[in-house]
Amino acid sequence: MFGENIVPSDQECLQCGRCCEKWGWDQKGIIEDLIPWLKERRLDILQHVSVTFPGGKRCRGSDIAFEDLSAPVRIDYWVDTDGRRLTCCPFFYRADDGKAYCKIHTAKPKICTGFTPWNEGIRDYALNCPACRNSAP
Repeated sequence: MFGENIVPSDQECLQCGRCCEKWGWDQKGIIEDLIPWLKERRLDILQHVSVTFPGGKRCRGSDIAFEDLSAPVRIDYWVDTDGRRLTCCPFFYRADDGKAYCKIHTAKPKICTGFTPWNEGIRDYALNCPACRNSAP
């Protein structure tokens, strides 16, 4: 059942923010996200990334170089500037219109751009998602 579409794949997000509030933090990262952030010097993003290397050495994403990308054993989103895990996404905000927005929308990590609750098979969650309102239990 996991991965089964429970609403059409063209379903659109209504920007309620529930996904980001529930899962927008403590995510595992991937090297493919770091590459454009390093190229574009997105220190605003990289400062909230923790990279762990063999032997347990850790550093912030803003302190790594391209040469380091072959060695990480773990990448974590999102941390504060002291390396402590955050309990919310630092880029999430709710505007006056009540909608949720992402401060790094055009540079979001793959875990965020690829998340669609209506395709995840997370029925207990998807049934509370307003974009999934047409799904049947």
